[in-house]
Amino acid sequence: MAKRDYYQILDVAKGASEADIKKAYRRLAMKYHPDRNPGDAEAEEQFKEAKEAYEVLSDAQKRAIYDQHGHDGMEAMRQGGGPGGAGFGGGADFGDIFGEVFGDIFGGGRRGGRSQVFRGADLRYELELDLAQAVFGYTTEVEIPRLMECETCHGSGCAKGSSPVSCDQCQGSGQMRISQGFFQLQQPCNKCRGTGRIVKNPCDTCLGQGRVRRTRKLSVKVPAGVSTGDRIRLAGEGEAGRNGGPPGDLYIEMNVKPHPIFEREGDDLSCEVPISFATAVRGGSVNVPTLEGEVSIKIPAETQSGRVFRLRDKGVKPVRGGSRGDLFCRVVVETPVKLSSEQRDLLRRFDESLRGDGQGHTPREEGFFEGVKRFFSGGN
Repeated sequence: MAKRDYYQILDVAKGASEADIKKAYRRLAMKYHPDRNPGDAEAEEQFKEAKEAYEVLSDAQKRAIYDQHGHDGMEAMRQGGGPGGAGFGGGADFGDIFGEVFGDIFGGGRRGGRSQVFRGADLRYELELDLAQAVFGYTTEVEIPRLMECETCHGSGCAKGSSPVSCDQCQGSGQMRISQGFFQLQQPCNKCRGTGRIVKNPCDTCLGQGRVRRTRKLSVKVPAGVSTGDRIRLAGEGEAGRNGGPPGDLYIEMNVKPHPIFEREGDDLSCEVPISFATAVRGGSVNVPTLEGEVSIKIPAETQSGRVFRLRDKGVKPVRGGSRGDLFCRVVVETPVKLSSEQRDLLRRFDESLRGDGQGHTPREEGFFEGVKRFFSGGN
């Protein structure tokens, strides 16, 4: 039976990119994988067919030969006429392909012995700010405990005058291959912990680890306008890498404490301003707080409780630029307390005068009760 075209098998165009070929193979491998189709000979055959196509098209040199000579060129390679020696044995085996294509899913990738250096871990530090610091910016110092490169051995883990030797169990690759039926799996060597090296004469300072825990003081500049959850990245300020690997990063995460007066909504601030009954009726001026000090606002006569006054540009300036937010002040008419009998009598007579002249001094109250009457009487 004649072999199908590799591009047709993967359902990609002849000029498809490497990424498109990998994506197509991943889709077919997931669909026809033997573990997903136990006992299905046809699915297994399609899986092997897709694997063979990917082995060729993912290799630039093999792909060029295939594009020029087709399956005849591949057959010549299998008989020792091209790169990889006898057939595909010298090329990418299934274990490598599986790790390359599915490494981003299973977290490994093609690490193995090809890379014996390890990037340091990223660190997270929560910085607590009050509202004014978050709004106007803030500079502070933080102390970060972290693993740093040992100054005695400079990260090698070895005592002075010695050096690490290649691991005799994994032959310096850092990985062990395990065959499980059709698959070849890779896992870190348990003797050298994936580094490919063994420290026989450990450093007295770090005890062979190459890193020591130290506390470092850093200056952090918080830009104006940050909010809870915003992060600042300090590149290279995380933990030191292993075997000469690069350090990780430090992420400073903001946590803005609640303010006793102001509430923040995006770039705007809001607060409640209590006013007296007399001020609400007659009007007047009251001082309201802002993050920059008090300002005076004019209260018109007959102001109702809940009315909102807007103070422009008294809010938060966005951290990524733009116009500053506003401050919204919601007035709350305060009910007098601890009245004397004389004051209570004055209020009673005042209320009677309001209700007696028929001028409608409390339109909301009167409208509400009229609506209640219509509701229970069946009116609209």
